[in-house]
Amino acid sequence: MYLADSRGTKATVAPDTRPGRRPAAVPSTVLALGAVSLITDVSSEMVTAVLPLYVVTALGLSPLGFGLLDGINNGVGALVRLAGGHLADRGGRRHKVVAGLGYGLSALCKPLLLLAHTLPVLSAVLAADRTGKGLRTAPRDAMISLATEPAHRGRAFGVHRAMDTTGALLGPLVAFAVLRATVDGYDAVFAVSGCVAALGVLILLLFVPRRVTRADAVRRPERPPALRDSLALLRRPELRRLTVCAALLGLTTVSDSFLYLLLQREGNLPAHLFPLLPLGTAAFFLLLAVPLGALADRVSRRRLFLAGHGVLLLGYGLVLAPWHGVPAVIAVLVLHGTFYAATDGVLAAATAGVVPARHQGAGQALVGTGQALARFACSLAFGAAWSLWGGRTALAVTAAALAVSAVVSAFVLRGTDETSATTDEVSP
Repeated sequence: MYLADSRGTKATVAPDTRPGRRPAAVPSTVLALGAVSLITDVSSEMVTAVLPLYVVTALGLSPLGFGLLDGINNGVGALVRLAGGHLADRGGRRHKVVAGLGYGLSALCKPLLLLAHTLPVLSAVLAADRTGKGLRTAPRDAMISLATEPAHRGRAFGVHRAMDTTGALLGPLVAFAVLRATVDGYDAVFAVSGCVAALGVLILLLFVPRRVTRADAVRRPERPPALRDSLALLRRPELRRLTVCAALLGLTTVSDSFLYLLLQREGNLPAHLFPLLPLGTAAFFLLLAVPLGALADRVSRRRLFLAGHGVLLLGYGLVLAPWHGVPAVIAVLVLHGTFYAATDGVLAAATAGVVPARHQGAGQALVGTGQALARFACSLAFGAAWSLWGGRTALAVTAAALAVSAVVSAFVLRGTDETSATTDEVSP
């Protein structure tokens, strides 16, 4: 179904938003974006599953070197995310175009990993891949927000994240199979990853609408938002508080790669099982993303976000506990997956509720950038702390800091309104 604005431009509206029909909790646009994310995550997680072991064992990097590599790449993606969100909004909500550029760039980078046998080359390729991820993330989340009724955003983001996580679940399995079946395993993983990423771009081009908006959000055209307009969103108290807390908690969230390296060492797992560790996280993320997203719609998205970090703190405590082995490893992965289910899509849904429709890309980017830059700093600090003090001591310090950050964030977010931008979305 299409609606025309005053310029005659057609805006895509989900068929189930027509008069007389009850709007779907999960529009078809969200499902299409979920399929793209699923396929792309298979590709990305194939690389992510083997990368820590590849750079530490095959390339001989120290934990500090890997922390520097991981942190810089996350920082690049974070900065580009802000640009991607702003460009998507400024282009008349052409979020698909910007997202497509991001997906395409990441797909091109996967085969280039075949040539990355030194730290500078590997850093450049991974930085380009993170640039693609940064470009696509905010426009994609903006499309989900714009296509979904505000009351169902938690569920919609939960469905998307569940589909995304299905890819994260399949990616390490494919990487594990390729490593076991080939002689030159790492290069084979990178080659297969590139082919899968190209398929994801094709699905985006064919099945995701060019422009996405709800029928109740169609309104007369306005001037494209300038960069200062996007940055001025932080003047909104609700968005500012959310951004500050996301960044504060990100400063004390250990990179997945470091956590898996600690688990592999503390649990004395064979190296060939390392690519399977993300499966535990992905499996429970997949199981809980939708129910926790729906729960966030009924209760408080911010409280669930904070509770998720409490679950992560329990996971850190288990890693530091004196008992180890397979059961402990499984328990940590369960808590890790629950943490992501309670925070990832929930934070995006909370952000959508305090940002006007015409600034959804920039709003999502501001919160995501703050969180990603904080995690960039955490990767650098944790890598240095591991090299100086050892992994267990570094994790103990981070866990203590996470506990303090959670208490501070709970105070900052106390009594805030989660729907303060609702009227802005439909007003002329």
